[in-house]
Amino acid sequence: MGQRERLSVWLDEWLTPEELITEDAKPENFCVGKVDGKTACAFILQKNDSEYWKDSSEVQAVYLHKLCVKREYAHRNMTRLVVEAIREECRKNGTKYIRLDTGLDEKAVRKIYLNAGFKIVDIIDYDNGRSVALYEMEV
Repeated sequence: MGQRERLSVWLDEWLTPEELITEDAKPENFCVGKVDGKTACAFILQKNDSEYWKDSSEVQAVYLHKLCVKREYAHRNMTRLVVEAIREECRKNGTKYIRLDTGLDEKAVRKIYLNAGFKIVDIIDYDNGRSVALYEMEV
């Protein structure tokens, strides 16, 4: 595989405030993770996700979106560390699940989330040929 595979799944135009802030994802849902005072990662953690999880208002879950890890922190189990921190907060709050969604064809991302302990609980197929995998982890 001569070239290093690019893991970014978002186009730059998808990472603007206009695109990221929604009815479910407010500015207070944006999180930054630091290691030794330096920014290592960022993500959105929200209590509802009406786009993909139709039962989100009925289930005690948090929804993880747009987890980004700075390149210098790649391959350091950052996803697992973030997920464990989220699990700890969920335990304190009585939240039962952590959920997320990704494109089904994102093989590298799938491997990362499965290795972090998530399970694929559903797949949504769209008419345009795109499929989305729904992941869930019990807290």
